[in-house]
Amino acid sequence: MRTGIANLPLHGGKAPRWLFERMTRLAREITIITVRDFGPEEVLTRLSDPYWFQALGCVLGFDWHSSGVTTTVCGALKEGIRGLEGELGLFVAGGKGRVSRKTPSEIESAGRHLVVEPGELVQASRLSAKVDTSGVQDGYQLYHHAFFFTKDGLWAVVQQGMNEATRYARRYHWLGLGSSPLSESKSFVKDPHSAVCCDKKADVLNMVAKEGDEAREVCTRLSWERPEKLTRELKKLKEVKTLDMPRRHHTTLADIHPERLQKIFLVTYERRPESFKNLIGMEGVGPKTIRALSLISELVYGVKSPVRDPVRFSFAHGGKDGYPYPVDRTTYDESVEFLRNAVSQARVGNTERLKALKRLKGFVKPR
Repeated sequence: MRTGIANLPLHGGKAPRWLFERMTRLAREITIITVRDFGPEEVLTRLSDPYWFQALGCVLGFDWHSSGVTTTVCGALKEGIRGLEGELGLFVAGGKGRVSRKTPSEIESAGRHLVVEPGELVQASRLSAKVDTSGVQDGYQLYHHAFFFTKDGLWAVVQQGMNEATRYARRYHWLGLGSSPLSESKSFVKDPHSAVCCDKKADVLNMVAKEGDEAREVCTRLSWERPEKLTRELKKLKEVKTLDMPRRHHTTLADIHPERLQKIFLVTYERRPESFKNLIGMEGVGPKTIRALSLISELVYGVKSPVRDPVRFSFAHGGKDGYPYPVDRTTYDESVEFLRNAVSQARVGNTERLKALKRLKGFVKPR
């Protein structure tokens, strides 16, 4: 499931054409070698690791500190394996902005190569995006969504959100291995991530926290209530002038307009979603709907909504001065050795290999 998040400052501009063309060629060779030696599922595993993804951006020659590393690396990988998808058993859908909205059709277009129904992968793509906008309300609006998948139905997501106020971007990593991405054994709504990579914690509404079982259950059952009852409760809350919220969520009571939510409440009342995963996956159910239900749950029924930010510090491999944490030498060395091995075997010209190895040499620090 989701494996990590990385926070990166927003930088303007884009990769120059001469650099992107080289990134594409090198990304193709690294992918080919990785698939040949380890299989396509290993590509997914490594892309879902924010440490390795950041190191890949470095070896491809892109700015290690820029938010653009996400969109550019994913774009180089997608362009690099174009035409080789069937041979590699690895596919890439989506991208930045309007391209991200083509993800479902691009997944379906690969249907003849797949041994699973494309609809399952489309649903996994959609749910991962919904969780990172409505389930975890951290103030970052998604603008990039890349969906990587194999013919066997294994998948990974690398998507990114933007916070214009703080001028930072946050990257979300997901990994779906094993059983069907729609099975209950692979929960989209109970701590789906193993790491959140960030430079600071934020005030969030985290409805997918492990300790949020009761809140999710109450919110789901509240969605079965008549719309007029829910809007009436929300109006009561807005009339309480002395309401003192303990911390700022990115969607607050002041942002909620009960009369505008009545239409979506009618849909949830009629469909009665069986689980929080079904609720959050419904069309039209967004951050304000989930926040409204969590408010009623917490302030009317006494069930507290989880507000734990799943963040932990894991920028690339750490910092030499120990900030935000000391360098993790084992992980550092594993990343370097894997990339060194991949590049040394890649079918690229001597110049490209030399440049890549020089970048790796500068990436290694003596013990």
